[in-house]
Parts: sequence; C-alpha cells; structure tokens
Amino acid sequence: MDDKRNWITAILLSAAILLGWNFVAQKFFPTPTKPDVTKTVAGSPTAATATPGTPATPPATGATPAAPAVQAIVPVETAVASANRVPIETPALAGSINLAGARIDDVTLTKYRQTIKKNAPPVRLFAPGNTKAAYFASVGWAAQGIEVPGPATIWTASGAKLTPTTPVTLSWSNTTGQTFRIEYSIDADYLITAKQTIANSGAAPVSASSFALIDRLGKPTDPHEQDSWTIHVGPTGYLGGKSVFDVNYTDLDDGTAAKYDSAGWLGFTDKYWLAAVVPAKGERVSASITSPAANNYQTLFARNFAEVAPGKQITTTTRIFAGAKEVYTLQRYEKDQGITRLSNAIDWGWFEFFAVPIFKLLDWLFRMVGNFGVAIMLLTLIIRGLMFPIAQRQFHSMAQMRLVQPKMKALQERYKDDKPRQQQELMKLYKDEKINPLAGCLPIVIQIPIFYALYKVLMLTIEMRHQPFALWIKDLSAPDPAHFLNLFGLLDFTPPSLLALGPLALILGITMFLQFRLNPQATDPVQQQVFKIMPWMFMFIMAPFAAGLLLYWITNNCLSIAQQQFMYRKFPQLKAAPAK
Repeated sequence: MDDKRNWITAILLSAAILLGWNFVAQKFFPTPTKPDVTKTVAGSPTAATATPGTPATPPATGATPAAPAVQAIVPVETAVASANRVPIETPALAGSINLAGARIDDVTLTKYRQTIKKNAPPVRLFAPGNTKAAYFASVGWAAQGIEVPGPATIWTASGAKLTPTTPVTLSWSNTTGQTFRIEYSIDADYLITAKQTIANSGAAPVSASSFALIDRLGKPTDPHEQDSWTIHVGPTGYLGGKSVFDVNYTDLDDGTAAKYDSAGWLGFTDKYWLAAVVPAKGERVSASITSPAANNYQTLFARNFAEVAPGKQITTTTRIFAGAKEVYTLQRYEKDQGITRLSNAIDWGWFEFFAVPIFKLLDWLFRMVGNFGVAIMLLTLIIRGLMFPIAQRQFHSMAQMRLVQPKMKALQERYKDDKPRQQQELMKLYKDEKINPLAGCLPIVIQIPIFYALYKVLMLTIEMRHQPFALWIKDLSAPDPAHFLNLFGLLDFTPPSLLALGPLALILGITMFLQFRLNPQATDPVQQQVFKIMPWMFMFIMAPFAAGLLLYWITNNCLSIAQQQFMYRKFPQLKAAPAK
C-alpha cells in the first residue's frame, strides 16, 4: 500500500512540475524568438498620433508644455529621406542627424543583423519622431525671456558628414542676439559627444540651462523582449548613486515619475541595445524618467541655470551612447570616459560576480577556437575539471552508502511503524559510519549558479547572439529550431513550447537517463520512481531553452558518465551487490 501511495505521489509531483514549468519558464526564464524583420528591432510598431520629444518637465521654469502637435505617421524610409539631414558614418553606425530639431533620430547598427539570414537588414536603433517606432536623442536649452531652439527649429550645419575624423557643428541664432551651437563628434564605436554653446551678443545678461533626453514612442510588444524577473528591459541608468532596474514601462503608464538629484547616465535598455545620455563626469544635474504622453516615454537630465553676461558664452558637454551592449566596449567607456557603471546596463543580476567571469572565460575560449558551441563544451570540461575533487567526495560518500545499505534496510524494516525512531536510528548509523548523506547533493547545488550564470550570458550578451554551432544549429542563443512535432519544419506550424521537442532535447533526455542508470539505486521507492521519470521530464522542460544551454547540459552529462565509469573502477563497491 505504501509503495502504491509513493508511486502515485511521484507521478502527481512530476506532472505538476511538468505542467507548471511552462508558466514559470515564460515568466522567469524567457526564451528568445525570431524577430520580425519588417519592424524596427529597438522600437515598437505601435501607432502614434503626436510628435514626441518635448521635455516632460522643461528645465526653464517647470511650466507644463503645450500639447505636441499632431503629425502624420510615415514609413521610416520616407522620414529619413528628408534633405535637411547630415549623414553619420562610422565602422559601427550609419544614419543621420535631423537638422529639424538637431535630433539624432536615424541610427542603424551596421555590425548586427535582425535575423541570421545573410540578407537580413541591419538593426535599427533610432527612428524619427513621425514614424511608428519613434526613438531618438536630443539636446537643447531652456531660458528665461529669450527664444530658444525647439523641436521644429531648422539648424545650419557646417560639415557635410559626421565621422570619427570629421565633426559637425550646428548653429542657430534668435532675434535678441543669442547664438546657439551644437558641435557633434563621434568615435569609432557608439559614443557621440555634443558640445552645447550659448553665446550672448545681446545687451543684457540671460539665464539659461541646457538639457539632454532620450525619447521613445511605444515599448517592445514581443513577450520575450519585455521586462521580466531575470532580464530588465526599459528605463535604466546610474541615478542617485546606484544602478536603477526597478522602474519599468508599467510604472510610467500608471503615472509614476521617477526623479533623481544626480545622474551618471540614463536612458532605455533592450536585451541587446542601449540608448543613453551622459552628463560630464562629476557634473551636478537633476534627472527624471517620465511618460509625458500616452505611450511615450522619456529619460532626461537638466543642468542648473547659469547667467551668461553680454559678450560671454557658456559651453556644456553631453555624451550620447547609441549602440550594442558589448561587454568590453561598455567597460572601456567606464575606464576611459569615466561613465560610472555603464556596464551595469547589462542586467547580470544577483550572480554578477559569477556570471562575468563565466562570460570572460567563454568569450576567450570562443576567440581561441572560433566556434561558440565548441567553446561551451570546453567551458563545461573546465568546470567539470575544477569540480573533480568534489565529485570524488560525492562518489566516496555513495560508496559508503552502498556498503551500509543492508543495515539501512534492516533499520527501515525494524522500525517501519515508527518513523521518528527510524530517522533517529538512521542518523545514528550515518554518524557511526562517518557518512554525510548530503554529500551527493553538493555538485547539484554548485551546478545551479553555474547554469544560471550561463543562462544570463546566453540571453544577455550581444557577443553570443546569432552564434552558430554545427549542422542545423545556426543560433546557440535561440531554441533548437528543429521540432519532431512539425517534422523538422515540413509542416507549417510552430509547436507550443511545452511540446517543442527537438533533437537536442532528446539527446539531453537520453544522456541524463544513462547517467541516472549508472547511479546506485536509491533505497526510497519514491526516489526510485522520481529518478526514472526525471530525465524525460527534463527533456520537455529544457526543450524551449537556448540551444547553448542544452549543449552545455548534454556535454555535462557525457562527462559525468565518463567520470562515473572512472569512479566505478576506483570504487568497485559501488557496483557490488550489497551483502545480505
């Protein structure tokens, strides 16, 4: 009767885990999907009816701005075809500066494609304000008693193209003697520098303040690109002396505005991309994250007002990051440009101390062998090598447990009607025989942070995006594209994640089954049944995960099998039948 009850309990527990995992995985461990190449990657396809870009809280007086003018929505290609533009061209970026408003609103990342297809278009980060996916950076001024340039101001450019060797200066003058200039320069990666100058040629002093903002219309609509427990997508920055990950689009939709009295940088992060504005190092600014209009989100910092005397000028410097969250590039900007904790734009999470070394080792292995899949296998081999002493202790404990198994069974039989006494006698037996029953769990416990760190590396780092392995595995950061249920793509439908079983998941289940077969059989009937079911349960659980994670686990299983065979030769009592 007890065996039947234990068997039923094991089945119900396994079914609950299997069925409930789909919900848990989607919420806490989202898997990537293929992006739609018809949409801008960083923007949202949500339609808009108003031109974004007006500061939510103007630094001039704090007065509420007039409602933005309604503007017709046009395709991105039409919007960037305007004649009032200065081209941007670097090894990493292409696009243009809009002379209407001096906005940087046209940026594509030439090193990255939207899909793994050869002819896929490059990733678009910024798009003009009159498009469905408006997303741009802007700098400007606020002043008291004088006219300042606004979103519709047409600037005059002194250069033909913005490149790492040719800066461009934009200028505009009002009717009261003030001239405004923006000198844009750019490096070979993703950092644009804007030097804002106000020169006062009038007869009276003026009080002015400069600001910079990132404006975004809409938010990601793909569920795998949205904010989750493990991956932050949305407003972020180094604000108020700490990295901010606790403000999301939902908060802003509810009318919450986050305000800070200091800022190292702030902007919007996607899984792989970042747009941020950065004040000068040590500069005193106030910052805010707001939603100035429905479906419109804005991060802004503003400087204090300063008086500009007649015949004088004031220059401030703003840096704009617009690009991919490459780990070493972000770290270099931290070191060389003094941008505080810019690398925290990658949400490493609680295991940052562990995930970053995992990434660096994996990236180094990849550079050595040239194949990311092989690098994962080598990483697994290194980890197993480091854990070998722990595995030896585990197998030694298992050997001792095997030797005392007859005594354990005798105690269980003797005290089968007195469970508390049975546990006391078992613990006494462990103590007398110097056995640690939990020693076998240690490798599993250690594997948890390793697996989670590798999950974060595969899901977050741009260096691992679209990396192929072999045969049909063209992107190790995405799930196995081959599915048995649709006959490997011959049938035109995508199976649900719970049934998206492919060759990698099947190999995972088989190797885990073989590994468990080599383990000494558990004495508890429930454990026996759970160990029989677990490989096939995990086969379905892991199927929707990134192919790189499955490759890691398969390699780990194969190494475990080889290690177990070695240990069996070293501890032959593990295979020996227990004496009666």
